[in-house]
Amino acid sequence: MADFTFPPVVYLVIPCYNEEAVLPETVRQLTLQMESLQKNGLAAPQSRMLLVDDGSRDQTWKLISDFCRENPWVCGLKLAHNRGHQNALLAGLMEARLHADCAISLDADLQDDIGVLRDFLQKYREGCDVVYGVRNSRKKDTFFKRTTAQGFYRMMKLLGVDVVYNHADYRLMSRRALDALSEYKEVNLFLRGIVPLIGYRSDYVFYERHERFAGESKYPLKKMLSFALDGITSFSVKPLKIISNLGILLSLCSVAGLLYALISHFVGYTVAGWTAIVCSIWLLGGIQLLCIGVVGGYVGKIYTEVKARPRFRIEEKQGSLLPLPSPEPQKESDTHP
Repeated sequence: MADFTFPPVVYLVIPCYNEEAVLPETVRQLTLQMESLQKNGLAAPQSRMLLVDDGSRDQTWKLISDFCRENPWVCGLKLAHNRGHQNALLAGLMEARLHADCAISLDADLQDDIGVLRDFLQKYREGCDVVYGVRNSRKKDTFFKRTTAQGFYRMMKLLGVDVVYNHADYRLMSRRALDALSEYKEVNLFLRGIVPLIGYRSDYVFYERHERFAGESKYPLKKMLSFALDGITSFSVKPLKIISNLGILLSLCSVAGLLYALISHFVGYTVAGWTAIVCSIWLLGGIQLLCIGVVGGYVGKIYTEVKARPRFRIEEKQGSLLPLPSPEPQKESDTHP
């Protein structure tokens, strides 16, 4: 078990994309939480909330800069351009790793229950490197969202991907876990699948998810589907195996069809079946295109990975995010007797 410092320096890592409507209330509520955690000996005075601007097009970064000047709990990180939620979250976690004993990631929309932050830190105090925030239920979701979300988690399990059911990105990670996370170099990020691979001691905190305080969701259906496909293709090759099995099955069916055609020919029953032929052609053509598309998805993943482009680029920092001191150059007398 790791040697944990207590009370720890805690960084709340909050990715922000066009969050000007909700950000003032988010900072207000989190400031109260940070003050309470420090007062109760659960967080050190050096703790901070790190707001990561993921290339927002509204006044999000201006608000973050103002908060950094006015609120000692707030520091900010501005990415050079929009890189998506997972990359923005990773940028914040890697920055927090340089300053904090542990980091808690959460969304800016106040849907995650910040009242359980103390429960996260109690689990950390007990020796957990990773603590997952798990929803008690999905009663507040629409029928469509609830059904698709539950189907996604079940599909990931069937495909052999180790994900925590009803867990998004509300989690605590110790510095040791963050160091381990930094060793994963995937360009196609799916942190919900990567974090369980770290393997250190973990536990769960259950909470009720609230309605969004203000603004609009940054995850419409199109992005949700893309995110789900990223998770599946980044962590499982079973779709490729399914294609192989499907090819074998269709080959057997083709052999059976050929035998049927030969037998029909020899017994004199050779009535042309135009409908059957056309349907067969369309069916096989559709299946082939689908299989090519799945294989192409994996090839595309390989293409983006082998280029190894930076996952994010930091443009600016605000608040108390000071760079680590560079090592002093050795004097000539130190190297030459």
